[in-house]
Amino acid sequence: MNINVNMSAIIANNSLSKNDDALSKSIERLSTGLKINHAKDNASGLAISRRMNAQIEGLGVASQNASDGISVIEIADGALSEIQDMTHRMSELAVKASNGTITDSDRKAVQAEIVQIKAEVERIAKNTEYNGKTLMDGSFDLKGYSDTAGVSVNSYSDEVSIAQYDMTVTGYDVDGNALVTLNTTAPNNFPTDAVAVADGNKITISASGDFEMELELDSTIPAFPFTATMDITGLGAMRLQIGANEGQVLELRVPTVSLETMGIASMDASTEAGAKEAITMAEEANDYISAVRSRLGAYQNRLENSVSSLDITSENMTSAYSRIMDLDMATEMTEYTTNQVLTQSATSMLAQANERPQQVLQLLQ
Repeated sequence: MNINVNMSAIIANNSLSKNDDALSKSIERLSTGLKINHAKDNASGLAISRRMNAQIEGLGVASQNASDGISVIEIADGALSEIQDMTHRMSELAVKASNGTITDSDRKAVQAEIVQIKAEVERIAKNTEYNGKTLMDGSFDLKGYSDTAGVSVNSYSDEVSIAQYDMTVTGYDVDGNALVTLNTTAPNNFPTDAVAVADGNKITISASGDFEMELELDSTIPAFPFTATMDITGLGAMRLQIGANEGQVLELRVPTVSLETMGIASMDASTEAGAKEAITMAEEANDYISAVRSRLGAYQNRLENSVSSLDITSENMTSAYSRIMDLDMATEMTEYTTNQVLTQSATSMLAQANERPQQVLQLLQ
């Protein structure tokens, strides 16, 4: 026996330190409810869980973004519904003015109402907003430009590739329709099956695969013949971030709604001939609004599906995150109880080991 080194106490103290450290960790896990509280607990698990947590938070925001997009569409569709009701009224008035039983004086009264309806259509189209952003003035439609004064790109379909396209305008035919020749050879070429159809100064170019481009000429065009190059940018739509990662977007297009795009700017039912023409104009305006609403409805269905998908993905990812980070309380309580008993036992043994050197005193009596 010796009194300089108490190996029993050293061994008991080491066990006590180890058990006390395990008990402290167990208490920390039980108090936080997490298996991983520090990087040292599980370095790879912490990295995975942090990345998952960032994705979960991003998915929540993306779901809200998609819901905001639905709100934009609902506002625009509500305004378009009112405009379409007004085109129906225009159609009724045009049919009434076309009847031979009424006089030109009656038609002027009909035209007075049509003028007011057109003014209200313009007001609704210009004043429909979401968060201060005007929705139906073309701000959120795809942009295209021309290098020639007097030639403008009104619209084009999603299937039109981002590129430059050349056409030559040689004049107007006897009916006042523009004469157009399309370039179908590189560079700046239209599809080989592209066809241009002119209705006065408006030109519609279509090809297979839903390729469609609408152009318009005005009084500032140069002398005939002239060549114009259209620059199709593919930019301008409202980009909705509907995913947690870069590039996960939906581009929401809201076409321009105006008297010109609806084809009713020149509607005049004050004469019998004008009233007959107004019937066709009202029908075309109704078709245009229906097409715009159909596009917006398709966007809304897609966004609603996106919200559902995002919510399900977030739910499943949260479950995966929980399996990595969350503590099994029942298992940990068992571990805690074990460590608590071992700590108490080591404390008791350390106390007894500290008393052993006192036995030497009996030898000194």
